[in-house]
Amino acid sequence: MALAPTLATSTDPNPVENDGNHINAPGLQGFVFSLFFIFGGITSLNDVLIPKLKELFTLNYTQALLVQFCFFAAYFVVGIPGAALVKKIGYMRGATAGLLTMMLGCLLFIPASQYATYGLFLLALFVLASGVVLVQVVANPLISLLGPAKTAHSRLTFAQAFNSLGTTIFPIVGAILILGSLASVSADQLSGAELDAYRTAESQAIMHGYIGLAVALMIVAAVVWTFRNRLKGEKHEASSALAGVGLLKRPRFGYGALCIFLYVGAEVSIGSLIVSYLMEPGVMGLEEQAAGKLIGLYWGGAMVGRFVGSGLLRIISPGKLLAFVAAGAITLIAVSANTSGALSGYSLLAIGLMNSIMFPTIFTLACEKLGTRAADGSGIINVAICGGAVVPLATGLIADVSGSLAIAMTLPALCYATIAGFGLYARNPAAD
Repeated sequence: MALAPTLATSTDPNPVENDGNHINAPGLQGFVFSLFFIFGGITSLNDVLIPKLKELFTLNYTQALLVQFCFFAAYFVVGIPGAALVKKIGYMRGATAGLLTMMLGCLLFIPASQYATYGLFLLALFVLASGVVLVQVVANPLISLLGPAKTAHSRLTFAQAFNSLGTTIFPIVGAILILGSLASVSADQLSGAELDAYRTAESQAIMHGYIGLAVALMIVAAVVWTFRNRLKGEKHEASSALAGVGLLKRPRFGYGALCIFLYVGAEVSIGSLIVSYLMEPGVMGLEEQAAGKLIGLYWGGAMVGRFVGSGLLRIISPGKLLAFVAAGAITLIAVSANTSGALSGYSLLAIGLMNSIMFPTIFTLACEKLGTRAADGSGIINVAICGGAVVPLATGLIADVSGSLAIAMTLPALCYATIAGFGLYARNPAAD
């Protein structure tokens, strides 16, 4: 995010040691890792929520993927104002504000469930996502300060592993709680008062799950609040909110920002449609809950790949490895679209392994040699995450028009093709 803090010596009774370049605060590292776990897990819950809402409100794919549109639109709307807020109130208070906003979003699932209104669910998701953005504004730069600069990459990789752990666990639990209904009918078989009663009853599982999250977020926010004075003397560099826009004129950075937009869009599109895809008779023909549990393999592959990829990046050019995994994702989509049964299903799930190194590698290649403007570049790339709003919606539209999820996967494949091109383009060091 567009934050470049400097920290003065603290007078806290339990001081956080710093030398102006990093903070020696093991307790805070654990706090930041937990934030990565929380916002990663909550984001991946959308993959379970989409098929549930699709059935309850008899939606087509375009309408169902408004879930991701409303969620990731928050990055575009809240990203830059969120960074400004954190600059004003500081990291710890900013994290608390983000967690409380997430809690509010979860609580909005209560009226959404009681009134069984799709629009209220979308509003709740936007508010929830706004809190997620605030938490990310805090977590991303703070992790780089919690130790020497030379080990920042390994800390970020470790933090991303916690993010992937959340995206692996939450969908499995969510599938059990949200997709575990034993209803013998579906919404498209009902009408009038019976349909309203069915939607209200079936959405209770969603409400209860998010109420539980709200309680957990309230507890975490209270804990974070106790750290609010641990960074006394915290300062932030003053800069224009749109200071990084000019960087888009740099071909390498502009291409990289586009690839972040496309990568997040492709990753979210596939994750959002996995349940529906695995339920298709020509693929694996699974029940909704069984298909939901397999989402963990998609996100778990990303977690495993991050550990493997961190080692490979030490011996292989990052640009070449990025091009290789992007080509691998395209190959897996092609295999999935042209086969059936378990091979078709697991080929799509295996794309998570290919996704693993893409975000951090695109980010570092795009921001290479930005120097003092690296923070501004980070802020623009954060806004580019809104690709998770646009690409899934377009993928859903293709699915509705073509009547085929396999054909709709052509759009994520085109996204990966663009990313492969960036890997080859950026395989050599950036010019000064």
